[in-house]
Amino acid sequence: MVLLQDDCPSSRRQGPVRCGPRICLLKGCEQWFSPHHSRERYCSAACSEAARLWSRRLAARRYRASERGKECRRQQACRYRERVRQRGEESEERLVEVCEGHQKAEDSEKIPCLRPGCYELFSPERRSPLKKFCSCLCREALRRVRKREARWGWHRSGGFDEDRSRRFRGPPDGFR
Repeated sequence: MVLLQDDCPSSRRQGPVRCGPRICLLKGCEQWFSPHHSRERYCSAACSEAARLWSRRLAARRYRASERGKECRRQQACRYRERVRQRGEESEERLVEVCEGHQKAEDSEKIPCLRPGCYELFSPERRSPLKKFCSCLCREALRRVRKREARWGWHRSGGFDEDRSRRFRGPPDGFR
């Protein structure tokens, strides 16, 4: 006996998801859209791809700041210098002038904003060293998404928590 997918009992609800319109999370886009799934954050595939590229750039920056990343970069620079010496094309003066991979001192003290698509670098202030966003607009955009996902009962791990979803019965009164 072969069971088809439609014949199998499922705890998930079949049919369209009823999600209200929302704003795209990607900085610079911020268009209203109707999501096809409750966890959608971006209005189009282009915005999703841009957010993925932003995420990869942030991960690469974190890796380069780690000890292992610095060591790999040093080894890479040694291999590059060895290749240049073997080719004998560039003079020693040129090697001293071009200093690949080094950041300016003022850029190394700055940190990136955590909103997808925001490439702003900012210096953390002395009074708020844990600051993660370049502006209150970026902070509020991500806060809005996290509140909505908490209302729907989604965890960061990707699972649905039934107990948590029962606590939230929609937006508070007077919300619009």
